[in-house]
Amino acid sequence: MLQVLANRTYRHLFLAQVIALVGTGLATVALGLLAYDLAGASVGEVLGTALAIKMIAYVGVAPVAAAFAERLPRRTMLVSLDLIRAAVALALPFVTQIWEIYVLIFVLRSASAAFTPTFQATIPDVLPDEKEYTRALSLSRLAYDLESVVSPMLAAALLTVISFHSLFAGTVVGFLASAALVVSVVLPSPKATERRGIYDRTTRGLRIYLATPRLRGLLALNLAVAAASAMVIVNTVVLVQAEFGLTQRATAFALAAFGSGSMIAALLLPRLLENIPDRTAMLVGSVILIAGLFIGTLVPGFGLLLPLWFALGLGYSLAQTPSGRLLRRSSQPEDRPSLFAAQFALSHPCWLITYPVAG
Repeated sequence: MLQVLANRTYRHLFLAQVIALVGTGLATVALGLLAYDLAGASVGEVLGTALAIKMIAYVGVAPVAAAFAERLPRRTMLVSLDLIRAAVALALPFVTQIWEIYVLIFVLRSASAAFTPTFQATIPDVLPDEKEYTRALSLSRLAYDLESVVSPMLAAALLTVISFHSLFAGTVVGFLASAALVVSVVLPSPKATERRGIYDRTTRGLRIYLATPRLRGLLALNLAVAAASAMVIVNTVVLVQAEFGLTQRATAFALAAFGSGSMIAALLLPRLLENIPDRTAMLVGSVILIAGLFIGTLVPGFGLLLPLWFALGLGYSLAQTPSGRLLRRSSQPEDRPSLFAAQFALSHPCWLITYPVAG
């Protein structure tokens, strides 16, 4: 899998992704502590509102940003968005009012809603060979899973020697390093062959997505993925500590079991997808998720929860990771930013539905 890192452009982009993810993870921990510092017992309301703002930004901004991605050089756009995110992270330690958190979170998440689809749409152009692109998708999945483990551990270690306000400095450094790595390479920026109006550019990705049968099917899979992972994210602590009466350490082990399953599936996928169709892998993953949710109603204790969470992690990666291959095959290079933005915008309402349902 690591052979794909021999490509200098992709190697720099992957390192930019990893560093930015770690910085974002530090910001997530610091933001929770900042919200508690300002709101006290009402911290749950603040973080819940911040999550809603995040979803609104992701759904509303991504298609609009994709319209500009067609006009601007991708490197310029990605670097500018990294600098915006760094500026927001730099401002967060100085807020004194709750509403200031909401405004900065909206700006930060709007920049991420523009950055992520544009970044994802660039990788297929950097790695035109499908096998290499599949390895890149698996590495990206591994990066997300490792970030969920590494960032909290790193934040906990740093908090023993610095205040939580200083964690935002790590986020700033992460975004600046990401921008520097993007600047260090030349990125392809395919242009549309014909001039399009703002409405056409804004809605093009959504129209392509909804007009393509396999992508409409992908939307259904997104809902299955969101349902299972929301169950894990929302209810692990409830099951482990409230139902089974165990400790926070046991909660961490359960979440680690889910992450381990996801990482193992990501490692196996490049070889697996050489032998079976994407549809088969994704449907098997969805079946694992659905069966796991039904089995979860019968789990009597922690000993059986761990293998179940591991299986859900496997299903999660199997169902989600190959989606980039479907998007790549369903678009021309100049349409990829808008199509990846459509996937970004359409998948997040699934989380908006499944988070409260799981709760």
